[in-house]
Amino acid sequence: MKIDEKLISKTNVGVFGHVGHGKSTLVNAITGISTLRYSEEIERGITIKLGYADARIYKCKSCEKYSTNSKCPYCFSETEIIKTISFVDSPGHESLMSVAITGASIINGAIMIIAANEKCPRPQTREHLIALQAAGIEKVVFAQNKIDIVSKERALESYEEIKKFLKGSIYENSPIIPISASQRINIDKILEFIANEVPEININETKNFKMYVVRSFDINKPGISIENIKGGVLGGSIICGKIKRGDEIRILPGIKIDNKYKPLETYVENIRKSGFDLEEASSGGLVGLLTSLDPALTKADNLAGSVVIDTKRDFEIEEEAYIKYKLFEKVMGIEENRNVEPIKIGENLLLNIGVVKNIGKVINVNGENLRVKFSIPMFFEQDDKVTILRLIDKKWRLIGYGYLFK
Repeated sequence: MKIDEKLISKTNVGVFGHVGHGKSTLVNAITGISTLRYSEEIERGITIKLGYADARIYKCKSCEKYSTNSKCPYCFSETEIIKTISFVDSPGHESLMSVAITGASIINGAIMIIAANEKCPRPQTREHLIALQAAGIEKVVFAQNKIDIVSKERALESYEEIKKFLKGSIYENSPIIPISASQRINIDKILEFIANEVPEININETKNFKMYVVRSFDINKPGISIENIKGGVLGGSIICGKIKRGDEIRILPGIKIDNKYKPLETYVENIRKSGFDLEEASSGGLVGLLTSLDPALTKADNLAGSVVIDTKRDFEIEEEAYIKYKLFEKVMGIEENRNVEPIKIGENLLLNIGVVKNIGKVINVNGENLRVKFSIPMFFEQDDKVTILRLIDKKWRLIGYGYLFK
């Protein structure tokens, strides 16, 4: 039976904003799924690793409102499916900013949540905005959340603060929608923006297959019999190319044996996307690959941050790289107004390439180019985008971005 293409996600939407402003609450309001998958996250109410959940957007044939229900919740009329999207929920806590930026490499559009009961901008709101601009994500809607707990005067004041904050940025004319995620107010307007403005990913199936692993799992329950054990699962986003069931794949840099990294090779036994088992998959949305790997290798995100390619292509694991870089004027994510100091030889920087995080020791600086030695050898391609963080006051802070070359 042929699956309706609109039921398969080809769009990743990021959810950004300061801690406690309601990112996970909004995703839950839209999808009914909590992206707080880990017990520590649920206890603390913040997202530590990139959470994700799928949602189907429907449009009512009668009142034309948007929802995630197959029957209109507003007038109870019939609806039509518009598209399926995958939400990527990024952490807002300042010490977890490095995880948030890795999400920016796999998204097509974004929702920036700004709470009306706090002054705008908060430090992480500013930092996330800079990260979105650096990542080149153009389609962003600004959700003014928590309007149900503030006065009309404060709501209007907050709206003006947001407008002032966006002035001069590429988002100056982006929509600002007042919402209450907890009371599900104006969620239909957020969905309308995503349905009509956020594009599907530009699929290029002719390019070599490449996928970033956001999470990895062992899906076997304790006590399962040996003959019923399933292989490890890789969850993430296909950047280019396509993958078929039965394909052989290579996972880079692999596992460390005797102080050297050994790439892993395995077969794709099943492909799962948007709740369907598929014969093949390409870019857009988030995909799960069931492999023939020992599940001990994939449990508890052991392979998160890996790059997956097909075994037919050539590859090199690099120990060093050049970066053509640009520094921001101010340090992101701190209350005080602090200038970014020049990069110095010998300092360690946190580099995010896709969802790969690596420490790079600066071994040379020459104008707008610098050369780094990776703490973990890695696979990258010419002109891959990299974000640069520096350890400031014992926390990694975003200071710039650039492009890798060999």
